[in-house]
Amino acid sequence: MKELGKTSQRSVTGVVASDQVSLIEIDDSSAGQRIDNFLLRVCKGVPKSHIYRILRSGEVRVNKGRIDAQYRLELGDLVRVPPIRIAQPNEAAPAPVPAGGFPILFEDEHLLVIDKPAGVAVHGGSGVAFGVIEQMREARPQAKFLELVHRLDRETSGVLMLAKKRAALVNLHEQIRENRMDKRYYACVHGEWASDWGRRRAVKEPLHKYLTADGERRVRVQPDGLASHTVFNLVDHWPGYALLEAELKTGRTHQIRVHLQHLELPIIGDAKYGDFALNKALARANAKPGIKRMFLHAYRLKLTHPATGAPLQLEAPLPAECRGFIEQLNELRTGFNPETTLHG
Repeated sequence: MKELGKTSQRSVTGVVASDQVSLIEIDDSSAGQRIDNFLLRVCKGVPKSHIYRILRSGEVRVNKGRIDAQYRLELGDLVRVPPIRIAQPNEAAPAPVPAGGFPILFEDEHLLVIDKPAGVAVHGGSGVAFGVIEQMREARPQAKFLELVHRLDRETSGVLMLAKKRAALVNLHEQIRENRMDKRYYACVHGEWASDWGRRRAVKEPLHKYLTADGERRVRVQPDGLASHTVFNLVDHWPGYALLEAELKTGRTHQIRVHLQHLELPIIGDAKYGDFALNKALARANAKPGIKRMFLHAYRLKLTHPATGAPLQLEAPLPAECRGFIEQLNELRTGFNPETTLHG
């Protein structure tokens, strides 16, 4: 990304608020990205609402022409960013983004794969000031390109991929669209696994996204929803609980959580689709079994390396609080078996 216009910004990684027009020539690191995402990345500290306002008003131009928020940038495009007012000293400044220090599972010049902890959003928005991607960019200011390949819910832990090159991001998105990426999760649920399901249960219920009255995003099973497919494999079970491996065949929002709710097997600790009274009881001090988080963990991802074509398997170990919950269930089970099989 080459900045051609006169502006107060000194770094090519961001435009920041300015009282002058900026002209930015698009290079390989930004080609293919949507203009709204590009502006959110380079206009450091500028609210999303303002970014979309200047897009709607036509103040942002590409090659001197108006574009909408969905426009995808091409190599060599010239982007005009209008003057953006700098906050005055007496105005409240946004809280600084702390540099992220997440466990790294794999890294090379194309990919960065981390073990995301539960309770951390993957990106800012919807009441969250910042997430993994903002923290990683803060930790690596020298990185010319760093983008999320996929997402995990805030309360879900485990394998999360970031692309360090545009070509890698495009290739990985293609693998996801063509269902060539094998994603596996562990989920501990409340309820009884039906005996006639055997060890494997496929769910193909369509899912529909909607907003609640207070504006919260939710998902439900609905006949005219998007086609969705999850396979659940039974790993172990106890009276009232089961540990499942979830295999995603599609990647819809909250897919595992809603498909399990549909089976009347809500995930332990799920604050949106779970058993709220049970969650509260399990979160109490000295509860046994007890846990204070949602038990959903992305433990394994198999894919083809976007540059070399070699098979790549990434694994994140089950977090201590989840492993502890399983150990408590084993202790409470008559004739308990401590050898529950857990990969990773």
